Amino acid sequence: MVIKQRSKYSNTSSSWTTTTSSATSNVRYLECQKNHAANIGGYAVDGCREFMPAGEEGTINALRCAACYCHRNFHRKQVDTEVVCEYSPPNV
Repeated sequence: MVIKQRSKYSNTSSSWTTTTSSATSNVRYLECQKNHAANIGGYAVDGCREFMPAGEEGTINALRCAACYCHRNFHRKQVDTEVVCEYSPPNV
């Protein structure tokens, strides 16, 4: 994404600054949080520490965990985002 904006502190009308930014996100699914004892009023998790897809990407089994066979939504989602910005000063 490239953003161009007129410099606010310049007396000339031809001064532009250029800011380039990019963002990358890495999503991981960690421990399973499904409560297996909810129907009896208790709390018990199965101990699965990280989501591992049970099938190839694009198949229905890619949304099931190979370790506990729970749906991916039961696993805690962690999103790591990295934003890189580059700034070029205005040409005077």
